[in-house]
Amino acid sequence: MWFEECSIMESVLETNKPATGKPKWLRVKLPTGKKYTELRGLVDKYKLHTICTSGSCPNMGECWGEGTATFMILGNICTRSCGFCGVKTGRPETVDWDEPEKVARSIKLMNIKHAVLTSVDRDDLKDGGSIIWAETVKAVRRMSPGTTMETLIPDFQGIERNIDRILEVAPEVISHNMETVRRLTREVRIQAKYDRSLEVLRYLKANGAKRTKSGIMLGLGETEEEVIQTMKDLRAVDLDVITIGQYLQPSKKHLPVKEFITPDQFKKYEEIGLEMGFRHVESGALVRSSYKAQKHIL
Repeated sequence: MWFEECSIMESVLETNKPATGKPKWLRVKLPTGKKYTELRGLVDKYKLHTICTSGSCPNMGECWGEGTATFMILGNICTRSCGFCGVKTGRPETVDWDEPEKVARSIKLMNIKHAVLTSVDRDDLKDGGSIIWAETVKAVRRMSPGTTMETLIPDFQGIERNIDRILEVAPEVISHNMETVRRLTREVRIQAKYDRSLEVLRYLKANGAKRTKSGIMLGLGETEEEVIQTMKDLRAVDLDVITIGQYLQPSKKHLPVKEFITPDQFKKYEEIGLEMGFRHVESGALVRSSYKAQKHIL
């Protein structure tokens, strides 16, 4: 799975550089505001690591203003080599067993109301990293009992015991991203499997997850019919929340953007999703997995 949160976070900010080749609706202003300035100061002062800053998220100012931030655990080297993802692939570093406390301290220092946790894939670990995942949720609860959480998890290779560790700590939202349509999964995600991801989401909901969530990115060559079918597949496993955003190429080595989806098309998918029965549908060019995450617990 992911570093799926960061992998689609390249943004076009309002600077002196032109947004060559990108439509005007992908332009966003640099984040401002009192809350953003305060949090940015804390991040810089204490060298805190958030996906918001490392991924240059276009929604950082808005999310931080609402007390939401995203944190990555289990290092920054992934064992998978997805064609869309800007994260390094290779042999990850040794697990830092102090990481849960470090992340929890960061969340407390920043006075985060709703935290999104994500990670690289750790197929090198027998537990897939699920123990660190669970310990991080517990540590956040100890230090910031009022903070709600979303865990944006990998597929853990479909191993139920590892998925169960997430269910046992009961975060308010458990998310796992499909990323793309069935036909493109082998090209886009390589080691991942479309049906395995669907099964993970089905298993989560069937075994007590309070709220399940997934995300897909568009512009990789999928058709409208394929997008709608993916949405149907997700509703069939009783998914609650779906995010739909524009894929942006991290570098020339990654998969090219085949199409920039128009705002009208994103709006159409939002309307279709709500008609299907999703509780929340976030659909737009700059939508990322954690966009408006704080409202998804409702």
